[in-house]
Amino acid sequence: MTKRRIVDARADSEGDITHVLFDGNSRYTSVDGAIPMADRGEIENTHVVRRDGAKTHLRTNPDGRKGNNLDHMAGDD
Repeated sequence: MTKRRIVDARADSEGDITHVLFDGNSRYTSVDGAIPMADRGEIENTHVVRRDGAKTHLRTNPDGRKGNNLDHMAGDD
């Protein structure tokens, strides 16, 4: 299985990532739609964070690079 790669992200006015853009797509995918994909291992370099009392969200795996960080892609860093 070829994993999808996130190339851009959008955030709301509070800085929360709301949508991601996959390489090869022209339309953004909601985070709510991308979370099940990440759970199934379909998105490279990404995992789902779940904490009690907090909203479930996507996060890129730490690798020391800023360019593939979702906040950086959304212009929030």
